[in-house]
Parts: sequence; structure tokens; C-alpha cells
Amino acid sequence: MHLAKRKLPARGGERATHEAEAGLLGGLAGAAMGAFAGPPGAVAGAVIGGVAGVLAGVAMDNAEEDRSARDTEVDLEIGVAGGDLGAPNLEHPPATRGAYSAAATGTDGAQGDAPAEGPMQIPDP
Repeated sequence: MHLAKRKLPARGGERATHEAEAGLLGGLAGAAMGAFAGPPGAVAGAVIGGVAGVLAGVAMDNAEEDRSARDTEVDLEIGVAGGDLGAPNLEHPPATRGAYSAAATGTDGAQGDAPAEGPMQIPDP
């Protein structure tokens, strides 16, 4: 079941509070900007800013719900939420060559090479 495609139940009061706060702050910002044009500008700015604030709040709440649903889906896929993280009975694809990797057998020749960042520096006393 894909949780991202399922709509989560809205947390009514909390969501409405966030959107109202965003609308109020948008209205205050719009009124402050519109005040340069006098009282009619302040009123128009408050209305426009309030609508923009509510729309921004709705978008942010929707994005948070989508992110939460995706996190839940990923947790279920990797076994964090299902309780099978690190379980020995997982199905892995079969080996294509039946051989260990060169790094696992120690034959890649990297043991004697200097690290990429150079030799260790001796600290000054």
C-alpha cells in the first residue's frame, strides 16, 4: 500500500490554526506595505496579504503531509517501522559471478598506497 497516494486525515484544529496564523501575518505585512498608499492601500494590502498568507499556509501544510507520508513509506520499505531492520530472512538478489569483491579478498592493491589526502603530518611541539 502506497501511503503517499493515500490522503492522510487532516488534523483539523492544528491545520486551521496554522493557516489562520499565516493569513494574519500575511494581512499585517500587506497592510504595512499598502499603508504607503494611505488607508485604502492598507485595506487592500491587508486583504491581498491575508489571502496570500492563507495560500502559503495551505501549501506548507500540504508539503509537510506529503513529506510525512513519504517518510512513513520509506520507513516501512527499509524496515524501520515494520520491525525487520537487519533481519536475516530478507531476499537478496543472487550473485552474478559467485566471487567475492576484490576489496573483500584484499587483492585490490590498495594496502600500500598513500591516502588521498597525503601522509600524516607530525604535530609541532
